[in-house]
Amino acid sequence: MDLMQSDLKLVEALCGGLALVAEPFAELGQRAGLSEAEVIDGIKRLVDGGVIKRFGVIVQHHKLGYTANGMSVWNIPDAQVSDVGQRMGRLPFVTLCYHRPRHLPDWPYNLFAMVHGSDRDTVLGQVDDIARTLDLEDVGRDVLFSTHQFKQCGARYGR
Repeated sequence: MDLMQSDLKLVEALCGGLALVAEPFAELGQRAGLSEAEVIDGIKRLVDGGVIKRFGVIVQHHKLGYTANGMSVWNIPDAQVSDVGQRMGRLPFVTLCYHRPRHLPDWPYNLFAMVHGSDRDTVLGQVDDIARTLDLEDVGRDVLFSTHQFKQCGARYGR
């Protein structure tokens, strides 16, 4: 896909996020020097062309009262990791789930699932719920709690 100058302006403006206003694409257009229709058409063209893969939301968990953030890590048999990961990722309290290679002998875990709660006991209870729900009670696991909140932002592109 050949990008036009307006596409580059649009991508740069998108990096700043969408404003919480009644007409976010019109506001984005103002930042990019484009009309609202040009923004919507441009985003569709970039999605259809594979330049934009997805739109995501970055939630500041602490502001919502979720002060305990635990990355649960699981030692899932390789033949089952895809199926288990799909099922785990559909649970309502799992906000992120992905497969990573093990690093033996020190790191046997290959499936990661982020869980947020108002306190550590809530998170640990949700991880226990994952184990019971998916019949993983005999699988090796651990929970790694966040000790620092870093600034979260989407990808940044610029010239």
